[in-house]
Amino acid sequence: MTTAAPSSADLTVAFQQALRRELHVAGTAAGPRALMRAAANACRELLGQRWADTQAADASRGLKAEVRRVHYLSMEFLMGRALGNALAALKLDDALRAAFSAEGQALPDVLERENDAALGNGGLGRLAACFLDSFAELKLPSFGYGLRYQYGMFAQGVQGGRQVEAPDDWMALGNPWEVMRPELRYPVGFGGRVEVEASGARRWVPAEALVAQAYDFIVPAHHSERVSTLRQWHAQAEAPIDFAAFCRGDHQAAAAHRVAADALNWVLYPDDSTESGRVLRLKQEAFLVSASLQDLIARHLREFGSLEQLGRANAIHLNDTHPALAPAELMRLLLDEHGLSWDQAWTITRQAVSYTNHTLMPEALETWPVRLFEALLPRHLEIVYEINHRFLAQVKRQFPDDADLLRRVSLIDEGGQHGHFGGGERRVRMAALSIVASHRVNGVAALHSDLMVKTIFADYARLFPDRFHNVTNGVTPRRWLQQANPGLSTLLDGRIGTGWRHDLEELAKLKPLAADVRLGEQLLAVKRENKQRLADRIRRDLGMTVAVDSLFDVQIKRIHEYKRQLLNVLHVVARYQAIVADPRADWVPRTVVIAGKAASAYAMAKAIIQLTHDVGRVINSDPRVGDRLKLVFLPNYGVSLAETIIPAADLSEQISTAGTEASGTGNMKFALNGALTIGTWDGANIEMAQAFGEDNMFTFGLRTEQVDALKRVGYEPRHFVEQNAQLHAVMEAIARGDFSQGDSGRYRALVDRLLNQDVYLLMADFADYVKAQERVDALFRDRTAWAERVALNIAGMGMFSSDRTIQEYIDRVWSVKSLG
Repeated sequence: MTTAAPSSADLTVAFQQALRRELHVAGTAAGPRALMRAAANACRELLGQRWADTQAADASRGLKAEVRRVHYLSMEFLMGRALGNALAALKLDDALRAAFSAEGQALPDVLERENDAALGNGGLGRLAACFLDSFAELKLPSFGYGLRYQYGMFAQGVQGGRQVEAPDDWMALGNPWEVMRPELRYPVGFGGRVEVEASGARRWVPAEALVAQAYDFIVPAHHSERVSTLRQWHAQAEAPIDFAAFCRGDHQAAAAHRVAADALNWVLYPDDSTESGRVLRLKQEAFLVSASLQDLIARHLREFGSLEQLGRANAIHLNDTHPALAPAELMRLLLDEHGLSWDQAWTITRQAVSYTNHTLMPEALETWPVRLFEALLPRHLEIVYEINHRFLAQVKRQFPDDADLLRRVSLIDEGGQHGHFGGGERRVRMAALSIVASHRVNGVAALHSDLMVKTIFADYARLFPDRFHNVTNGVTPRRWLQQANPGLSTLLDGRIGTGWRHDLEELAKLKPLAADVRLGEQLLAVKRENKQRLADRIRRDLGMTVAVDSLFDVQIKRIHEYKRQLLNVLHVVARYQAIVADPRADWVPRTVVIAGKAASAYAMAKAIIQLTHDVGRVINSDPRVGDRLKLVFLPNYGVSLAETIIPAADLSEQISTAGTEASGTGNMKFALNGALTIGTWDGANIEMAQAFGEDNMFTFGLRTEQVDALKRVGYEPRHFVEQNAQLHAVMEAIARGDFSQGDSGRYRALVDRLLNQDVYLLMADFADYVKAQERVDALFRDRTAWAERVALNIAGMGMFSSDRTIQEYIDRVWSVKSLG
């Protein structure tokens, strides 16, 4: 039985009670942080009843339900702040605004006191967070499963233009949103040996024993009483302190095993350039998978009593290869802990498991050394070997004369030249395990899915032609339009009604109005307000003043060579040189904003960040340039910063080398918020251009087939530099040290890499990129025409809702009918 929706009076009472507790404990006045915690606790209590109702409804569905309960396994969930979303879902913003006002505080100031939940890093984690929102919105029986990272990836600072990393201690003052589930604790082991019992059954005896403790984070729907659940696991040592060691004064030894357990929850993606980092990362992945699958099995047994229908009642979805141990762990649990036969266990596993791939780069497909697997997960290695043996026997029957095919598709890489950590030893291919064990495998954009079956997974697509399909990514409009851009949301409500908030396809109603000059003026007015907010943030954080009426040109994403922030910087240098050469020309003022983190061990990405700062320091202080050009790097990029930057962007940079970006979701968020896109024919850029018209996107650069052709004939980047005076001048300036205080050695490695290797074809695409930027300038000068393009972009974004994405997963992957 569903309870009535909470009223503003309910919230006010809950808030006042929570505030009294906060002030009693703190012994201080009601400051913004105390108000934030009190509000979070009040909302959590109100949402708790929705959680209970949701779980009761899902538990009563029975085996005849058409949609299976989904268990979405991901190493990251980049949730951002939760209070604003909870208030919007509960429709209690006004009630809390009044409560805060009574305490002498404003709602926006209090919301700013909440730390971003550091449970993810980039697009993979934010996609998972959008999916949780859509799980609730579509009333999907589901759990998201992740790890409870204490410090996230890292907090990014900048010193002397260089990235510096520090712990992101986001839980230093607690996390008011999580709910500990003390009754949900599962054992997880590592190392040890495999024993053979008298019956012939094999049993793993781990050497290290941990306990996985569950914490729940509730994600509410906005148009129903449903919620979805992110269940996070925290590692604890099974044994208490070594009391004898403690008594003899060896306190470190007494607690060493507790520290080792706690380390599993310290950092997302520990630096894997060291052996200890690789061990920790594999343990994190195994810990996530084991705890989650034990939880799934326990729930299924409570509801149905036997495991026979587990695969028809439950879906286990792997968000990339990080949770790819799931098939091996599920087999272990079914074989060793529950006594099923191999055929029974494999049938259940194949029914339950599905896999989303997020990359086309072979080097990014995770692999693990067999020796490390054997040391940490000996029983799992046995199971992987058996899966591989049976799979290769099937392939050999199908293709008896193709020995090389067996080598290429084997779950074990005998040559050691493939995968995430390079070569030199036998390795377990986690993507191969995911494909062989899954009943469905998808890419995340049309081009990506097409290339996936033609390149990295061509052999598997030949073996399993019906297993592969595409599900294009989407974003939640609740977070990325309704909350991030209230001015635009209100404008849309007035022009086309509020239906888009529940069904994003309703944005198509804007298309017939796109040429309305008054609408264009309103769109630009909203944009200017958002730009002012970002300009204020830049001045507050960096002490830099930018012109609000300049073109805000934005690239925010993980710093990586294939995403080509460096191409963006090269264009900035070219533009700077042109302004200095002819300052009287009619320049369109431009503010270039870049944000993103480089992995701590990724030297080239860090060099790109340093070059960005060096170029910005020179340009921003040159009186000959003034407001005609600014280059801004905003540190410590995360969800909340994105919520300020994205609504302010005029131009969205989506400039990866064609064929390298799986999909992208930042591109969708920008277009949804009225930014025009400059981009390559890559990832979801293609489907976006098809949705609102390629004429309304600034496309440039080599397309995938042209990239392949150029590489086949032999790409020589130096020739492109020699034939382009503008590009030559840019490279010369960087090499000379014009932006590094005369230090010609600082960027020697970077310049040499571009001139001699240029893996991602920056030199080849530079000239066309500059031409596309000239088209941007020309359109920006015509404000009416620009505004019309903005309206057409927004109108075409209806299909890019994560609600549509999840509905496709339900129809093709997670429904019972998907099993055939």
